Amino acid sequence: MKHSKQIFTAMIAVLVVSVTMGAISVAPNAVAQEEVTPFPSREKVISVTGNAISSVKPNLANISFGVEIQEKTAKDALDANSELMNKVITAIKQVGITDSEISTSQFNIYPVYDSYQDKETGRYTQELIGYRVSNIINVETTKLNSLAAIIDSAVGAGVNRVDSVYFSLSPELASKLKDDLLEKAVLNAKSKAEKALSPLNYKIIGVKAISLSEFSIPYPMPMYDMAYSEGVAKSSAPTPIFSSDQDVNTSVNVVFLIGSN
Repeated sequence: MKHSKQIFTAMIAVLVVSVTMGAISVAPNAVAQEEVTPFPSREKVISVTGNAISSVKPNLANISFGVEIQEKTAKDALDANSELMNKVITAIKQVGITDSEISTSQFNIYPVYDSYQDKETGRYTQELIGYRVSNIINVETTKLNSLAAIIDSAVGAGVNRVDSVYFSLSPELASKLKDDLLEKAVLNAKSKAEKALSPLNYKIIGVKAISLSEFSIPYPMPMYDMAYSEGVAKSSAPTPIFSSDQDVNTSVNVVFLIGSN
């Protein structure tokens, strides 16, 4: 009986030693595993903004013009305006403008009043003297070389209002530029980060986040309010219209993960 107790005690001692050694051997592995995958707070990052810009010729022109007529009655004003506008549409089609390039910008019929002061009472009174009809159309075209001909033919047919002429980028060209500039902006951010890290003996090991800015297209370049009247003599020389290159730009912010070389 005494001999059995000694054997049992020895076995317990061996088990305790085995468990202790196992715990000692596992602990370093657990520590090592934690070091391989650092906590997010231990990440080293650099935040860089990349930019890209391109100078491009506009390929789309917008011309806003029309006819404004005043007569004693609304019907007379509308009839006179419609007659002239039909002549204008025919004239600009003869220089290559199609129906798909023409749209109505605004159409108005409104009364015109004259105001006078009564000599006896001193009160001001308004008197209806007629009606004014304004019909403004917009021509959007890629035929930039035809702008002078479009304006001259329209004015020759009866246009007495040219509200604006401006140049912009077509949606197709703007989309292509956006893709090209986005790639260049990301590469610019990467180049900046690499140049900053090189003296520090660090390198890029990944990307944590990227933020894209809005694609910036300059506001269309307008030429405003060229008005014509019937009594003004018109030169036979074509109307000079010029466009210039537009700077288009975009930017990105990239947060790079970095590590030592």
